[in-house]
Amino acid sequence: MRHSMAETQPKGNPGIGPGLPLGRVLIVDDHSLFSQGLGGLMKQAGLTGAVYTASSVDEAVNVLSSQAVDLVLLDVSLQGETGLMLLPRVVARGLDVPVVVISSSEDETTVRAARAAGARGFVPKSAGRTALVAMCRSISQGADYFPGRARTTDQVHGLTPRQTQVLFLLAQGFPNKRICQSLNLTEHTVKTHLKAIFTLMGVHNRTECVNQARQMGWI
Repeated sequence: MRHSMAETQPKGNPGIGPGLPLGRVLIVDDHSLFSQGLGGLMKQAGLTGAVYTASSVDEAVNVLSSQAVDLVLLDVSLQGETGLMLLPRVVARGLDVPVVVISSSEDETTVRAARAAGARGFVPKSAGRTALVAMCRSISQGADYFPGRARTTDQVHGLTPRQTQVLFLLAQGFPNKRICQSLNLTEHTVKTHLKAIFTLMGVHNRTECVNQARQMGWI
């Protein structure tokens, strides 16, 4: 297991503004150099007092189960799994911690899937220090952070808002059980939504559905 906490405490930065810093931040990313760099930047900017790192969903759950964390920064693409799988596990354990997705992909499908899964924000890995500060300020004040992004309720033509959410999570590789947990739906309801989506698109399975949705520019 690879997770650690930085012991040093940053000096205050009066230029950052109210509501900061966040006490402890968990960075979930399977590239250690990125995690270390991001953690170092956040401490240098006075955004947090301590940083934990994890390279997988399981490691992140272990950290969250043993440590009080004020913010989780979650990479969407972890080795062998989608990082969004962490969100239903956080909900299932009753952990009251905001999760912000960080990703090298900036397309609307990824952003919408993050929102549908319950993320409180989205920051592209290409973002600079200003965006990082703005995100931390928003989250620490109880707000979301999706600057300039489409709302989760923006629906695909012909689909209801809830069916659209199901489609976005399906495109991220979520099985039915995870979709249920993420959207607080019963398995029967999710299956009903999937059947309606398949019928509308004229497909017979999940793979055909996602491929067709991409070809149609829906995701």
